[in-house]
Amino acid sequence: MIVELEPGTTAPRHSHPGEEIIYVLEGTWEYTLEGKPPVIVKAGEVLFIPAGTIHSARNVGTGRGRELATYIVEKGKPLLALSK
Repeated sequence: MIVELEPGTTAPRHSHPGEEIIYVLEGTWEYTLEGKPPVIVKAGEVLFIPAGTIHSARNVGTGRGRELATYIVEKGKPLLALSK
């Protein structure tokens, strides 16, 4: 799936019942994974998010941010669960 965020926009905290593999296509993203310091990922870089990890993403660049998100989720399970 292609995910796009405008500059300064944050995707809410959420998790997935399976792994997520992110390839940043454009821009600079800040990912916050629960229990870890934020990490910056730029175009051409990859991030792996383990199953069940609560996380959020924010476009910290000056232009549009685009990522290719691949989810490995058991058939029949929801893709995403929002967190508080």
